[in-house]
Amino acid sequence: MEFVVRQALIDTNQSLAGLYDGNPKRKTFRPSAEQMLKAFCNLTLYFLPDSTIFITPINELQKQILILMKMPESLYQLDSLLCKT
Repeated sequence: MEFVVRQALIDTNQSLAGLYDGNPKRKTFRPSAEQMLKAFCNLTLYFLPDSTIFITPINELQKQILILMKMPESLYQLDSLLCKT
């Protein structure tokens, strides 16, 4: 994870902001896996009594990390067929 994101940041001449608590504008060219995984800690998957299932939407930082990892945003979107029980 670190290698892929760091290489993508180098290739695109970008940095990643929003990983540091208390300093959201601080940027880094060398994010750690722990920092990036922590950025996804606020996601919640809900299973409601009426069999409805949904997940909280991802934010811009999470989207940027997924793009740098060459992963589709659809990883965090529920397929309507999966939500029916």
